[in-house]
Amino acid sequence: MIEQLLIFSLLTSFIIAVLVSPVFIPYLRRLKFGQSIREEGPKSHQKKSGTPTMGGLIIILAIILGTVIIALKYDEISTQIWLLLFVTVGYGLIGFLDDFIKVVKKRNLGLTSKQKLLGQMVIAILVYFGLRTVGFDTAIRVPGTEISFDIGIGYVVLLFVMLVGASNAVNLTDGLDGLVAGTAAIAFGAFAILAAAVYMYDVAIFSVSVVGAVLGFLVFNAHPAKVFMGDTGSLALGGALAAVAIMTKLELLLVIVGGVFVIETLSVIIQVASFKTTGKRVFKMSPLHHHYELSGWTEWRVVATFWTVGLICAAFGIYLEVWM
Repeated sequence: MIEQLLIFSLLTSFIIAVLVSPVFIPYLRRLKFGQSIREEGPKSHQKKSGTPTMGGLIIILAIILGTVIIALKYDEISTQIWLLLFVTVGYGLIGFLDDFIKVVKKRNLGLTSKQKLLGQMVIAILVYFGLRTVGFDTAIRVPGTEISFDIGIGYVVLLFVMLVGASNAVNLTDGLDGLVAGTAAIAFGAFAILAAAVYMYDVAIFSVSVVGAVLGFLVFNAHPAKVFMGDTGSLALGGALAAVAIMTKLELLLVIVGGVFVIETLSVIIQVASFKTTGKRVFKMSPLHHHYELSGWTEWRVVATFWTVGLICAAFGIYLEVWM
């Protein structure tokens, strides 16, 4: 029964994304909601300028419908699902405002970092109090072991770091056609398996809905992309990924399952730190996917390689939790 519901959830969100995209993409084009490409980026990306962005709205819509329709069929919508949808929509709204400002002002800068951080902080705090109302456990466990420790009020700090860190990490990774859509599908697929393994079927339903939504979006986002998800999609997906890890009490495992996003973020940190301290760059350009582009790799080769790394990270995370 639950296996069928999970499949239906995936198919529902996939079909919605595939059906909505051909209608929504021309609408974005008519509104002239085209992506502005930063001048300091790879020169090959300049031809992508004007490609419709804010396609994350398609993903969010498909996630909501895919989750709610199947959750109602399985049971009533749980508090966990409401919180997951709240994080997804909340972070998506921040991304939407960022994208909208970029499009209207025709520049590659939207909300300031402080404005983004404030919005992310408010959502994290509201989620924390939402979890408190259901007596959420504030203990965290070391992946693959039975070692755990309760951090009490410090959990709100962890929650904030996870939500902000994951949303920004996915946002940094969103630089090539299909890169985030594929890696996100892999990461959410892993968490769907892990959630189902501990009978958290509501979280599993949400996770497979995300998988279906991003795969449906990938049909139009694969190289050459007809639409970009923009910050609307990447911030929503990053926040949702952290929220799923929180709900399943696999907070630390997020670093492993989301290994690609961690690597991309570290490449930026290393690049900035190296340049500020020594005046030299470690990579030809950061995030890391641009380094390989400038090293002569085709865009598809970079994306396929990162997907493969994402699969390895996800498989290792599942191995730690399920088989060890």
